[in-house]
Amino acid sequence: MMEDSSILVTGGAGFIGTHTVVQLLNQGFKVTIIDNLDNSVEEAVDRVRDLVGPKLSRNLQFHLGDIRNRQDLEKLFSSNKFDAVIHFAGLKAVGESVLHPFRYFDNNLIGSITLYQVMAEYNCKKLVFSSSATVYGQPKKIPCVEDFELKAMNPYGRTKLFLEEIARDIHGSDPEWKMILLRYFNPVGAHESGKLGEDPKGIPNNLMPYIQQVAVGRLPELNVYGHDYPTKDGTAVRDYIHVMDLADGHVAALKKLYAQQDIGCSVYNLGTGRGTSVLQMVTAFEQASGKKIPIKLCPRRPGDATEVYASTDRAAKELNWKAKYGIEEMCRDQWNWARQNPWGYQKK
Repeated sequence: MMEDSSILVTGGAGFIGTHTVVQLLNQGFKVTIIDNLDNSVEEAVDRVRDLVGPKLSRNLQFHLGDIRNRQDLEKLFSSNKFDAVIHFAGLKAVGESVLHPFRYFDNNLIGSITLYQVMAEYNCKKLVFSSSATVYGQPKKIPCVEDFELKAMNPYGRTKLFLEEIARDIHGSDPEWKMILLRYFNPVGAHESGKLGEDPKGIPNNLMPYIQQVAVGRLPELNVYGHDYPTKDGTAVRDYIHVMDLADGHVAALKKLYAQQDIGCSVYNLGTGRGTSVLQMVTAFEQASGKKIPIKLCPRRPGDATEVYASTDRAAKELNWKAKYGIEEMCRDQWNWARQNPWGYQKK
């Protein structure tokens, strides 16, 4: 039954969304994307169709719409029977959230609450939710284990934390809901074809697209925020995970929702379980691309943690999922995407 299922993917035209949709289609799921294209483009969805081929792309629908708009959702749910929702849609830049918290409350909180209300109305009660390692804040110890105390340090992280709590409250009120909350660490890389990748609008907020734009000559140098952290080279340490590993993690979570009746509202980290510093990542990218990346050392950014990486034991045991790729493959695939698409999805 599961492979015939119809899945609604919110924010499915985005970076993680497109890669996950490819894997869902390859596994035989029917997929409907709703996306307002705030930080994505429809060209990415066209490329998903090209990648999976004409037969599987018949199982993909795209709708331009906004989850904050109840009418957009009502229209979708009244004309489709969805078995589950994978919920990516939301804004995700830490720095921007500090400057514009209301944008984050509106998009991330109000959008999600509206989505959940419509899901309940149409009796669609299986959810995979895109959470974030930012809910751990500055963890007292590492690796981060799922039952650590949660303490987000910025408005973006707090929206993810509030949404986790909202999910738990919804399940508490109605045990028919089956929910998996996935806490991503730092998604990087691209589809191995070089056809899909991250294409942020404006100056990138994340390390890898920033490095990539320097490598292709769009930006003159990489700003490294913080070089006096108590780490091996003074730069912050993160758990970078290949976006295809992350996509497979969503398929594993979805299968778990079907396989286990009493899943309740469960939480899993998706990371590699290893920390990599900013400068280590720069070196790995230079090796993959053969390009020198000029760097500029800048002060720390407010709200940035020193060192964060995942404990991945629970996902390995319960989802039967483990990250396969290391930073060499992440940089190789990121460079392959950058080389083929120096200006992202737009034609320059």
